[in-house]
Amino acid sequence: MSPKNIFVLGLTDVQRQELETVRHAEDYTFHGVLDYETLVNTTDLNFEQLMRDARAELDAFDGSIDAIIAHWDFPVSVMSTMLAAEHDLPAPSLTSLLKSEHKGWSRIEQKKSVPECVPGFAVFDPFAQNALASIDLDFPFWVKPVKAHSSALGFKVENEEQFDKALAEIREHIGEIGDAFDEVLQQVEVSAELAGAGGNSCLAEQFVEGIQAAPEGTMFRGEYSVHGVFDMHKDADGTSFARLDYPASTVPERVQQRMIDLTERYLRQVGYDNACFNSEFMWDEANDQLWLIEINTRISQSHSDLFAKVDGSSNHEVAIDIALGRPPRMPHREGDFAVASQAMIFHDEDAIVTRIPTAQDKAEIERRFPGTVLTLTVAEGDRLSELPGQDSYRFVLGKLYLGADSTEQLLADYAAITAELPFEFAPAPADD
Repeated sequence: MSPKNIFVLGLTDVQRQELETVRHAEDYTFHGVLDYETLVNTTDLNFEQLMRDARAELDAFDGSIDAIIAHWDFPVSVMSTMLAAEHDLPAPSLTSLLKSEHKGWSRIEQKKSVPECVPGFAVFDPFAQNALASIDLDFPFWVKPVKAHSSALGFKVENEEQFDKALAEIREHIGEIGDAFDEVLQQVEVSAELAGAGGNSCLAEQFVEGIQAAPEGTMFRGEYSVHGVFDMHKDADGTSFARLDYPASTVPERVQQRMIDLTERYLRQVGYDNACFNSEFMWDEANDQLWLIEINTRISQSHSDLFAKVDGSSNHEVAIDIALGRPPRMPHREGDFAVASQAMIFHDEDAIVTRIPTAQDKAEIERRFPGTVLTLTVAEGDRLSELPGQDSYRFVLGKLYLGADSTEQLLADYAAITAELPFEFAPAPADD
């Protein structure tokens, strides 16, 4: 039997390696559609042109198109859904997808389905003359675009001065993704409750605190399933994610189950089906209060290597299963490690990168710490503040994927590796 042709938007070398960990990988042939630089590592998005280019690559393929998958955020998340539908392959409806992709629309749907865990929020126009007047929240609160990469353009504001400063930054950059997102929103009937809040609108959200965890799972032909829950650790300042650990251990199983049940209620509310998801929650232990942070309409590729290390296969397995129209299945605790982590490598100040770890450096890390993978998000000559997708507080140089027999060993290895990584920097020039 011929291998199934599986097309992956923005396929990277790391993703290809993770795809090869799935069971029966020999039965698949993986093909990239467009590339990472075009789809992800850019601030210049023309959605319709990207769709035309992707269609042209698929049309030029001389063979069967058996599955289309993607694990990046917008525009890739939406493109893969639309392309799959055009080829009569399993995919969620575009409307159900956008109800979660649009942070404001998602909050409205959450209020209908899981009101007990929704923080206070307000959708507003960042270009309005007195935007603050439309936000009925006490300081501090979060401000973010309704569509952005990671934590980009997300700000915790504690007073009016900080709000104005955040708004100036948002106004300058929101269109880099918002304009393209607007193109997509025009293809569906948007809820009247959004009142014209398109791709360049913003969300203000109540500031909540607690222990963070993230269930990941699938919805296939109406059947809901969760195949893992992750711990999400922030840095000492509580502003940037420092680590993802698997399996979750900081939140009791009863609380994890509540997260799982709430996510199902929400997904059924928006009609999401034939796709993967991951959700993020905050648990206020003192008050036993759960807060839903967000729902993401895909597997998390940040989880992929961790699943492979602990369970024996990356979560690409369930994405492939659904894309091929068959019930998703994941192995359980069949990997080489008891615990695994994705740990960020940070730099706290704007700078020019003058040296990064070489292939030889990476090989030495792998030799000393078996199973460890280092991926870099910077190159020599980069100015950190100009890189797309960075958050508003710290700069990410790369990520470490580690496995160990215990969380204590994970932390020890993380500290040892980051202390030795040969990054070097030069001061960034002063802005005019």
